[in-house]
Amino acid sequence: MQKAAFRFSAIIFLLFFMEGRTQAGDSTRIRLIPQPVSVIEKAGSFVLDAGVVIVAGKEIPTATVNWFILRMASETGITLRGGNGGKKRISLQLLSSTDKGGAAKGGTDKDGLGKDGLGKEGYVLSVKSSEIRISAADPAGIFYGMQTVLQLLPTGTGMGQGMAAEGSSKKSRVALPCAEIRDYPRFGWRGLMLDVSRHFFTKVEVEKYIDEMARYKYNTLHLHLSDDQGWRIEIKSLPELTGVGAWRVPRTGRWAEFMPALANEPATDGGFYTQDDMREIIRYAQDRYITILPEIDVPAHSLALIASYRGLSCTQLPYSVNAGYRSPVRDDNVLCIGNDSIYGILDKVFTELAALFPCEYIHIGGDEAYKGFWTDCPKCQRRMAEEHLSNVEELQSYFIKRIEKMLKTKGKKLIGWDEILEGGLAPEATVMSWRGMKGGATAARQGHSVVMSPWDYCYLDLYQGEPAAEPPTYGMCRLKDSYTYDPVPDSVDEKYILGGQGNLWSERVPNFRHAEYMTWPRGLALAEVYWSQKSARNWNDFTNRMESEFARMDRDGIKYARSVYNAIFTPKREADRNFSVILSTEVKGLEIYYTFDNTNPDACYPKYTGQPIKFPIGATDLTVITYRDGHPIGQQVSVKKEDLAKRVNEVHHVY
Repeated sequence: MQKAAFRFSAIIFLLFFMEGRTQAGDSTRIRLIPQPVSVIEKAGSFVLDAGVVIVAGKEIPTATVNWFILRMASETGITLRGGNGGKKRISLQLLSSTDKGGAAKGGTDKDGLGKDGLGKEGYVLSVKSSEIRISAADPAGIFYGMQTVLQLLPTGTGMGQGMAAEGSSKKSRVALPCAEIRDYPRFGWRGLMLDVSRHFFTKVEVEKYIDEMARYKYNTLHLHLSDDQGWRIEIKSLPELTGVGAWRVPRTGRWAEFMPALANEPATDGGFYTQDDMREIIRYAQDRYITILPEIDVPAHSLALIASYRGLSCTQLPYSVNAGYRSPVRDDNVLCIGNDSIYGILDKVFTELAALFPCEYIHIGGDEAYKGFWTDCPKCQRRMAEEHLSNVEELQSYFIKRIEKMLKTKGKKLIGWDEILEGGLAPEATVMSWRGMKGGATAARQGHSVVMSPWDYCYLDLYQGEPAAEPPTYGMCRLKDSYTYDPVPDSVDEKYILGGQGNLWSERVPNFRHAEYMTWPRGLALAEVYWSQKSARNWNDFTNRMESEFARMDRDGIKYARSVYNAIFTPKREADRNFSVILSTEVKGLEIYYTFDNTNPDACYPKYTGQPIKFPIGATDLTVITYRDGHPIGQQVSVKKEDLAKRVNEVHHVY
């Protein structure tokens, strides 16, 4: 009892200490990701306690209000009650048709919403000492305003979920800084892609990923539901897709180096979502204003489909689902475009998907199709002759255009990776550009809608820091790379850029904890790229705000990477044909200490001064650690001399 009383007293002391800082105008009180359009800090605080009521307009969905009440209780231990009484309130209101920010360009409407208005997802948040008020033109805007309120809550230990566990909700008090915030997104498509084919993630894990996305105002979850390594969605008319295609032999270790299936080895690794499972995921996402985009990858990446229904590839050879090995020859994972039976099967697949998913789009992949099988296939060559196609690129275009017509009959639009440009783009297709910005720019200049996800900025499965300190993967996409890129290429009309997304391919992501590690904090950076105005982005300010989110993630048990604090090793060729090493960090203000003698450096070791350093004779490893304010902040990282020598000899090294 004494310990609990002491802890509660400490919390109250901290609360009033924070309020004192608030009155003094502490400029660090408000740290939001993504950065709003406008934030005006005010003196004072709104003190949340058991006396606060929540008042919601009748047009606001009950599910949205209940979600907020539950989140506030989870974060603070305080359960909001409904009603109009009480001296302090949280008000949620939809603007009338005359208050939605529809003023003429250059003017402002009566609520000061600005010349362009809030749109469907914008909001105005007013925090005063007696009231928190969220106003928006649509419930989606109310929801995003709620997310901002949650980020205004203090992040310290004891201010979050632990208070509810102690049963102290009736006495809890939490201060939120007074402010006026106006906000709306730059882009309408703000997504993350989760590859559930290469490694399967359960319904509960997908829902947790949705919760994490919602914090940062993402509105699209792209599920990669099929590939060579697994088919993950039930198709009732084609039971073998999940009876066979959802399962492979179990393997653990380094991806692409696994052993293929042995004779008669049981396929026990995998899983799939029943249609009822997916309906629950879709409803869960809808309650958080997130749309689920399904992807069935065709005509390539189709081995799970081919393994389920033999005869769909040009060779018609039997296969098992790929367990994560790299074939010494070309993967026979491409559908035979000259085989009419594939269109009947795909029609069944897309008929059921169209009925299941509310999303206006279905993603058909279209990437990395090896066309050599089509060149040698009599059926494909006959198809080319019948359709007067000049080459296999046009054959792929024929396939994509045929699938687009199929989807159109089901009320859906086609979206695919930028390879669908090859041979001629389908008339109404939307392009998701992954091989850089060029494909998206080309599609936009042709008048097509584009979603930007260039691999070198948006692939969340790449290294995010020094590879010697990271789990094995390929390529490099640092946090700063994600943060500083812009989705709109030069000389492209922004109206064709729907937005963008980060893509988490899961070949090297074997479990959900690692999925979190690879997503965050690069997912924070991309959230700001796609939501915030370009002029609002500031790297140093972002890294400061990011640390508040790290505190929340620590509190909530979310795994994230701290690679941004690790040293960067850049080898430099010298005139004597040897090389030196330049050390740096992404985050400013860090100190780097190093050693060549195979011991563990600390702040008493040599401090890096910014000048290139060379390996002494006989030294084999360079070991470094980063500090801030006298304390370690990054990992200790060792890199071998021979590995740095390889990098300096590479013309385009990825590190």
